[in-house]
Amino acid sequence: MDELDGASVLEPQAEQRPLVFAAAQHGMRLDRVLAELVPEFSRNYLQQLMEAGHVRINGQVMVKASHKVKVSDAGVIELRPTPQSQAFKAEPMALDVVYVDAHVLVINKPAGLVVHPAPGNWSGTLMNGLLAYDPKAFELPRAGIVHRLDKDTSGLMVVARSRTVMDALVRAIAAREVKRQYLAIGQDSWSGAVKRTVDAAIGRDPANRLRMAAVDLNLHPGKAARTDFELLSNGVQACLVHCTLHTGRTHQIRVHMAQLKHPLLGDALYGGAMGLGMTRQALHACRLAFAHPVTRQALTFSATLPPDFSGVLASLGLKYNQNAI
Repeated sequence: MDELDGASVLEPQAEQRPLVFAAAQHGMRLDRVLAELVPEFSRNYLQQLMEAGHVRINGQVMVKASHKVKVSDAGVIELRPTPQSQAFKAEPMALDVVYVDAHVLVINKPAGLVVHPAPGNWSGTLMNGLLAYDPKAFELPRAGIVHRLDKDTSGLMVVARSRTVMDALVRAIAAREVKRQYLAIGQDSWSGAVKRTVDAAIGRDPANRLRMAAVDLNLHPGKAARTDFELLSNGVQACLVHCTLHTGRTHQIRVHMAQLKHPLLGDALYGGAMGLGMTRQALHACRLAFAHPVTRQALTFSATLPPDFSGVLASLGLKYNQNAI
């Protein structure tokens, strides 16, 4: 069921929302501007609204996403609530705030917390918690979230607190100026060199659409991906590995560890062993470093190991020295 179908089933009341275009949006495509002005709806849903004739500018129905808006235009869009839009609400929750100032927020996300609302998780997400933490987050797309962690991955995330800072962080991530380091517990005793690099493109697994996979770009769609790995501690059943991302593809570390024949403990999707104490993939975002988008001060943050992660290390006899990485 798509979002428009969902709206018709619920029979909600339509909302006529004015569209006021800012000077910075003059000359931009209509679909991009709508995504900024109506962030609680997906671009796909907004496109459906346009095609259905529910977007008007200066009294004229607009069906072309490529239409360039003018700051002097007067627009209106007819909206109906969907599960996605109704998910854009504040829900108080305990956030582990590592750092906060007027511009950025750094949190230590626990395993099990979904970052964005999505089918099956329309509430109780990090985005809902951020909206409760700071009402100004309602003014930002995705409440200021600029990157994500999988539901069952724990660790550090940076969140923007203004649109200017959000744009700056997005640019910094694209330019690979935000350094993200992880700890992973891989299955089986580590083999090969202590330091290894996997440079393998990642795309949707042609054989299983629920997974990602290392793909040949000549045969399948995907994006370049590179991860550096360094062995920190080795055992008979598992190994502790330090991972540095050079790109940020979906499931990148999970796919690349599986490529090395060391899938993460607890990661059944990619062949990781269960029953060694991890009930989720053994991946923790342990360190985050970036230049403050306003002051340009170099910031570096570290996150302590969550209890399940440190417990498995102890049970497997794997050693971790935070100062060694």
